[in-house]
Order: sequence, then C-alpha cells, then structure tokens
Amino acid sequence: MLSYNVRGENIEVTDALKDYVEKRLSKLGKYFEDDPQVITHVNLKVYQDRTAKVEVTIPLPYLVLRAEETSDDMYRSIDFVSEKLERQIRKFKTRINRKSREKGINDFLTEAPEPDLVDYDDDEKTETLDIVRTKRVSLKPMDPEEAVLQMDMLGHNFFIFEDADTNGTSIVYRRRDGRYGLIETDE
Repeated sequence: MLSYNVRGENIEVTDALKDYVEKRLSKLGKYFEDDPQVITHVNLKVYQDRTAKVEVTIPLPYLVLRAEETSDDMYRSIDFVSEKLERQIRKFKTRINRKSREKGINDFLTEAPEPDLVDYDDDEKTETLDIVRTKRVSLKPMDPEEAVLQMDMLGHNFFIFEDADTNGTSIVYRRRDGRYGLIETDE
C-alpha cells in the first residue's frame, strides 16, 4: 500500500488534484505488496509560462525510483510520470529476475538486498574548492551490472557500491562515448 506526500510549488494542491495523483500512482502499489509503508513523494510545480512539472520519488529499501515529467497540462504530466515509473519498475524487475534465475536468488521485490541510494544535485556547482555538501552512502553488495542498472535508474553519471565478488568498494561510471567504466579499489 502506497502512502502519498503531495506538495505544490506555485500551485495549490486541491483535493481533486491529490486524488488524481493517488489514483494514477496507486497502480504502482501492486509492485510493492511486501512493503506496507512505502511513501511516495510527489512535487507538483507550475512555472511562469504555465508549464507543469511533476516529480515523483519513491525511496525503497532496495532501490530509489525517481521520475519527472513536464508538459503544458498538470494532469498530462501526472499521467506521463506514472507511465514512466511503471516502465522503470518493469525494466528493473525483468533484469533482476533474469539475473536471479541465473544465480538462483529470490525475486528482488521480496528478499534480494539492493543498495541504499543517495540522491545528489547536479546543479550544485561552485567556483571554489569548498565542500558545500556531504552525503553518506550505505554500500551493500552487488555486482557491477546491477550497479550500472541502479545508476541508470537514477539518471546519474556514476555509482559507488560494494562488489559482491571482491568485497571491495567499486565505482561504475558512464563514459563520454556512452559506454560504462568500472573502477576497482585495492583493499
């Protein structure tokens, strides 16, 4: 069962709008039947040019789902972001279940451990070398392919993880040519 935290920026979140968000996103609940306390964070924004943006973040113990969509209509943006999240979940579940069958691991939505992911702002750039933000990351074991999948799901350019085979800290990253790189540490 999903619970919702809906807030608005430059828009009043009416009961009708909140009900529509809950109706559209409740379809995702079938994927989280084992997690009764899944909180869905929804941010609705309206810009000066009347463009509507919907951002949805669903933090889970095994992954963080995040999607955003912008259009000229708030309801259309909600529809698009709901569809985008469902595609992400199906894609992730298909890949993990395929890997699970190969390795003999249980279905990822019930028992397979996944990483605690960290969200960072790409827009935070400074001219000096001052550290303006600190994040803590809890690393959980996974293989590099799963780390790439997590990185892609978040839309990030790199991902730090504990390699399940070596127990060392590793980093996967997206190269400029669109392929992926792996950095392993000597420990």
